Amino acid sequence: MTPTMDSPPAPQFGSAIGPGHGPEYPSDHDGLSGLEGFARPESSGTDELSSTTEEAGDMGTSDLSERLQSPQIGEQSFTQHQHMHPTEQRPDAQRHRPGGPAGKPGQRANLPQYKLEAKITGLERTGRKDPILRFDVHTNLPKFRTTQFRDVRRTHSEFVKLGEHLISSNPEAFVPSVPPPVTSAGSGTDEDEVRVKASMQRWLNYVCGNEVLVRDEEMILFVESDFGYSPVVRRKQPATGVRRKVIKQFAPPPDDTPELANARPIVKLFYLGTMETGHKVDRIVKARRSLGLAESDLGVKLGSMQAQETHTGLAHAYRKLGKTIQTTGDYHAAQGTAEATTLGDPLQYHSSDAFIVKETLTNRQILIRELLQAQQATRSKLAAADRLKASTNVKREKVDEAISSLDEARSHESYLLQKTQRVTANLLQERRKWFAHTAADLRLSIREYVLREIEAERRTLATLESARPDIRAIDHTGGLSRLGREAHPTVRRASMAASQGPKGDAWSGVPRRSDGLDRSMMVSSEILNGGDPGTKAGAAGTSASAGGLKGMEEEDDDDRIDAKNAASRLASSTF
Repeated sequence: MTPTMDSPPAPQFGSAIGPGHGPEYPSDHDGLSGLEGFARPESSGTDELSSTTEEAGDMGTSDLSERLQSPQIGEQSFTQHQHMHPTEQRPDAQRHRPGGPAGKPGQRANLPQYKLEAKITGLERTGRKDPILRFDVHTNLPKFRTTQFRDVRRTHSEFVKLGEHLISSNPEAFVPSVPPPVTSAGSGTDEDEVRVKASMQRWLNYVCGNEVLVRDEEMILFVESDFGYSPVVRRKQPATGVRRKVIKQFAPPPDDTPELANARPIVKLFYLGTMETGHKVDRIVKARRSLGLAESDLGVKLGSMQAQETHTGLAHAYRKLGKTIQTTGDYHAAQGTAEATTLGDPLQYHSSDAFIVKETLTNRQILIRELLQAQQATRSKLAAADRLKASTNVKREKVDEAISSLDEARSHESYLLQKTQRVTANLLQERRKWFAHTAADLRLSIREYVLREIEAERRTLATLESARPDIRAIDHTGGLSRLGREAHPTVRRASMAASQGPKGDAWSGVPRRSDGLDRSMMVSSEILNGGDPGTKAGAAGTSASAGGLKGMEEEDDDDRIDAKNAASRLASSTF
């Protein structure tokens, strides 16, 4: 039945953007609409209520029983409703289905595929002000004014506003966290600009490629606004503040979708784990930077000792060793920055992103609680109607009130049921996508971190080895006479060749790549050019990375770094 005049009006639904994108989901501004593909139970409207009111005084208990014994939605369990598919559709819903009313499969190939693409073209910074991102938009969605938008300018705070609106208005989608406007590489550096543009491009690729988020009308305002952007309608979470904290203390409601029920504790552990790991990485970065400062100070003091040394060889050794340690301190400070950029920033971002996913799954549980409460309310209204039916004294006012409240309860329950079905179906797909692209992003971040660490250690070792000739040249005995030792035999004299050269590492035998440290920016450049490790567009980059790791694992046994090979190399080497 339809709601009475006293009940809140049903939300107005927009039209879907077109076929080829799965289920039809219209724009959702209040977080509760989007039921285009579902039909409410058919009813006779207000005419039936008016006729019921007029005839209530004359009807007997048998006629009242017939009117109150309509299909009882409230008596069915939530588990049964989760798998129920409405058979009756609204008349205008057939217009939005692929293939027209007949739904012929052969007509789908001729229908246009709607899309929304955005590509970041520039990043502007002015001091410490909010950076401005410039991007181009190409679309064939019918609601936009045109198909191309050149040089759209939006500040980072406007991206944050859009993200907050999408989170509140689309409970059936996982909206990714907006990346920070600056990285640990340092504001104004080339690496910082490349990483910020790449992360924002990845965010735009996900939002514009999501079938639910692209239908939000705020996306149109975000692109077409001429003088900045601000959400027209501000929405909040279903429960906020103390009420939300209290709800979280209770046990989760019964859920017949174990995949989503088990996902929330996993995401929560991932959120807490990445946050804790990120804090530990920050502590390591601070300690490494302090180590760099201490080494630089030690290098200066060692270099100053050459003025007091009368031995010529030892004076030169002090000077060279001081410069070497000072340079090593600078390298350690740079290594700390690289660690914060390649591992610390991704961990912090994934922690904030997992928090949004966890809260979205919490919103679904709150929605299930509301549905269970609506079912209980329907059952209580129905019980009240049954008591009225069994009463000997039937009044017209009581009959009208009972029918009105029962219709309102059933309408609200049907509305929540359809929304719960829609949210559950979409979050199942979103969960799989989120797990896949999060794992791919973290794998690439760890790989980049390991490569940067290897390069930093090789560079530090090569710098320390550069001081070896000066140490050996202190005197004719190889610099060991001042310790009261004899010179080693010539046969066992250590080789003066450097272990780190342009051809590779003498310890492992693995040849050095020609691109050097620049390969750490390869992933960011690929993403900026349109790829995404978590989507099909970035599958090539992910497969290439996986192939590289596989190739490293399948290298020759003689070149593999393990305990056996390390022991054999140490046994055959002299220092």
